[in-house]
Amino acid sequence: MSFLSILFALLLEQARPLGQGNPVHQGVRSWVRWVLRNLDAGKPEHGWLAWWVAVVLPAALAFAVHWLLVWYAGWIVAVVWSIVILYSTLGFRQFSHHFTDIRDALLAGDEDLARKKLAQWMHIDASALPRSEIVGHVIEHSVLNAHHHVFGVFAWYSLLAAFGLGPAGAVLYRMGEFFASYTNRPSRASSVPVSSSVQTAAREAWYAMDWLPARITALGFAFVGSFEEAVDSWRQQEAHFPGDNDGVVLAATAGAVNVKLGPVDQPGPGLTPQTVHLRAVVGLVWRTVVMWMVFLALLTLARLLG
Repeated sequence: MSFLSILFALLLEQARPLGQGNPVHQGVRSWVRWVLRNLDAGKPEHGWLAWWVAVVLPAALAFAVHWLLVWYAGWIVAVVWSIVILYSTLGFRQFSHHFTDIRDALLAGDEDLARKKLAQWMHIDASALPRSEIVGHVIEHSVLNAHHHVFGVFAWYSLLAAFGLGPAGAVLYRMGEFFASYTNRPSRASSVPVSSSVQTAAREAWYAMDWLPARITALGFAFVGSFEEAVDSWRQQEAHFPGDNDGVVLAATAGAVNVKLGPVDQPGPGLTPQTVHLRAVVGLVWRTVVMWMVFLALLTLARLLG
């Protein structure tokens, strides 16, 4: 069932992706703001209470709906529910248009447009970035988005679904990622104030939640890319910067396609990022998706035969 749910959700997302400002994402933002306004009182216990309500409660609701559908409507309707949840939580098309716009601008030689698009996507000042750094930022941001929107969701959904929790894992992972990024982003005048207790709880919970998925993604990149270089880069990253899940994913990417990522003054192997590396990264990501789907298909076949 996990294989079919993920397959149909990916196909649906490719055919008709969620648009900007869609009701699902707007509802998630409103929910998190409500939780912060009503539960963030500044103490450590309030930080964890806010996290549990904002992140775990929606996952528990997804689990409850799943089993209610199983009991009263049957497995087919429950699978449709899983597809709906996966469609809302994973997908390339939620960020790939940024990648495509910047890549097309670079291929056309319009670096000013590429810098403008990059600044809009990452909310940074890209006006002085050379071409190689534009490419490097695009690769880094795209790979991390692929991990957060696709491979991390695969991992948590598949793991919890195997224990009968339905699509709860997908909701838990995406809500945890959103809550951590929302509460730790630079404050704005119009945003809800966030205490340091909530920020700390969100960061610690997200690190724990993403520890295993980040390494699964890194291992997947190593398998479909240059294995020895990916693993070696991953080991160096862990040795010099422990406790950085995103760094593990980026290090494996750098080794898998032989490209230098990270600060320009940071020593390390790999070629200077060039436009050709954008195609290599796209291939790396899609090969990893295929590997995941084959793995889930084999698991499904083994369970049916067993």
